[in-house]
Amino acid sequence: MTVLAIRDLTLRIAGRTLLEGASLSLDPGRKVGLVGRNGAGKSTLLRAILGRIEPDGGEIRLSARARLAHVEQEAPGGEASLLETVLAADAERAALLAELEAGPDPQRIGAIHDRLCAIGAEAAPARAAAILSGLGFDAAAQARPCSEFSGGWRMRVALARALFQEPDLLLLDEPTNHLDLEATLWLEGWLSRFRGAALIVSHDRGLLDSCVDAIAHLDRGRIALYPGGFEAFLRIRAERAAGQAAAAARIAAERARLQAFVDRFRAKATKARQAQSRLKALARLPPIEAVAEDAPARFSFPDPGELPPPLLSLTRAATGYGGRAVLREVTLRLDQDDRIALLGANGNGKSTLAKLLAGRLPLLAGEMVRAPRLKVGFFAQHQAEELDPRGTPLSHMQAALPKATATDCRAQLARFGLDAERAETLIASLSGGEKARLLLALATREAPHLLILDEPTNHLDIEAREALVRALAGFGGAVVLITHDPHLIGLVADRLVLVADGTARPFDGDLDDYRALLAERAASPRLAPAATRPEERRARAEARAALAPLKARIAEIEAELARLHAESRLIERKLSDPERAARLTPKDIAFAGSRLSRIAKEAAALEEEWLELSARAEAAA
Repeated sequence: MTVLAIRDLTLRIAGRTLLEGASLSLDPGRKVGLVGRNGAGKSTLLRAILGRIEPDGGEIRLSARARLAHVEQEAPGGEASLLETVLAADAERAALLAELEAGPDPQRIGAIHDRLCAIGAEAAPARAAAILSGLGFDAAAQARPCSEFSGGWRMRVALARALFQEPDLLLLDEPTNHLDLEATLWLEGWLSRFRGAALIVSHDRGLLDSCVDAIAHLDRGRIALYPGGFEAFLRIRAERAAGQAAAAARIAAERARLQAFVDRFRAKATKARQAQSRLKALARLPPIEAVAEDAPARFSFPDPGELPPPLLSLTRAATGYGGRAVLREVTLRLDQDDRIALLGANGNGKSTLAKLLAGRLPLLAGEMVRAPRLKVGFFAQHQAEELDPRGTPLSHMQAALPKATATDCRAQLARFGLDAERAETLIASLSGGEKARLLLALATREAPHLLILDEPTNHLDIEAREALVRALAGFGGAVVLITHDPHLIGLVADRLVLVADGTARPFDGDLDDYRALLAERAASPRLAPAATRPEERRARAEARAALAPLKARIAEIEAELARLHAESRLIERKLSDPERAARLTPKDIAFAGSRLSRIAKEAAALEEEWLELSARAEAAA
């Protein structure tokens, strides 16, 4: 039974066709990532599935019994606690409890209790609390009213409500945009275990690789389905494009050859019949669509020039707001070739540290030394709210660079894909991705030596995120990065700093070590912060190093066993094939039998060694 069926769908918005003849179906339990460039129509398709807009053609059919959940556009508010707000998302449970509290007919009470038991109502509070905890709300926060939280945190509550419903079909539109790295990693795990079907619009490559069974690519009004995660999608798409280009080249060459013959001999009576046959052959050649690829997104950071090291250093520094320290005892050095990612849950002080480095917060204690002539570029997503909706990218750049010419300002905007037309578009008409490009252009307008990026990828599509990675790889200055995108951290950062417990310390490990630490804390909520101590992380690293030769030998044995088994199958096929066996001499047959015997002995010895080493590796893990 199909949970969702989309057939020959056409959607138009303001006269622009977004989808035309698009089809997609989801079976129970299948999770599909919906990808495409900004403006391709992904969010519009979700609104159509929810019934908020009417299709211009085709149909969208949901299974009659399917329960559908999505994240509400309006963040929940009011005086109800976070836990109560999430529990209220289960409308049936809430209605049954309300009916029970109202004192129903005694004959109805038994039926209500039976139904509450069937839907797991008793375990619901614990399940809701676990979801809220995974999204960053501790027990004390869960008891506070929604109205006390900011919009970003309340959007997490809206996500928790959708996840809590455990629907047959879950629709998610950029679910990680309001999350930090820790909550993003938790969500990846939750979605991997989710048993329902899901259609997920996301630009988060990590989530698309770990959580979905297929990728639906929305491009030029059509939807193409690719098996596997995002990496598989890229590989298959590249292979198809290469094959399509090769086929187009072959047919173009054949057309040229036939056309040359026709053009040469059409006027000659002795060749007229052959020329006519080639005209028919030309007509029969299949049309091959040209491989249509959008121009890749390109970002380019200005060259900052070099400064003597260090660019900036902190020694036992403290900073905060209104004279109250949020971070203390921070010691950190930044050189021009540094690429640092700040880890830690939202609210721990990552943005506070970024503002101190950018000179936007005062130093309350300790020492900060900055290199002379140091230029700092600062990007924060909330800066989009400070843009004048009546202005244009060009007017904002001219205000930021009053001594620059209009040509120079346009050139800086063009570095981030804001062409001549977009440069003069009203801010109110720009997409979220275009506003992010403008903020990047503004942050780098003076060729900074230190670039601080606080969630730079929100609203950027996957192509733009890859363009950002490429630009950062070629950037000549230092980078401090705050992001919920593990893919970006993995490709950009070479140092990790953990902001937690009121301070910031180097994290001695990589992102996989940090994942493991979060998993340990989730399994043991009382795990003390001391678990992040350097000596314990070093012990884990030494244990992994000790296991490395063991694992390498196991891999060697597996490869050798595969080779032996392949050789054994080949010999057995030769002996069992009557035609091939008839050509074998007695000496050949004797050799084959002897070789099979040796293979069996070698394989048995290797399998015994593999079992022993695997047991040792498992015990040491």
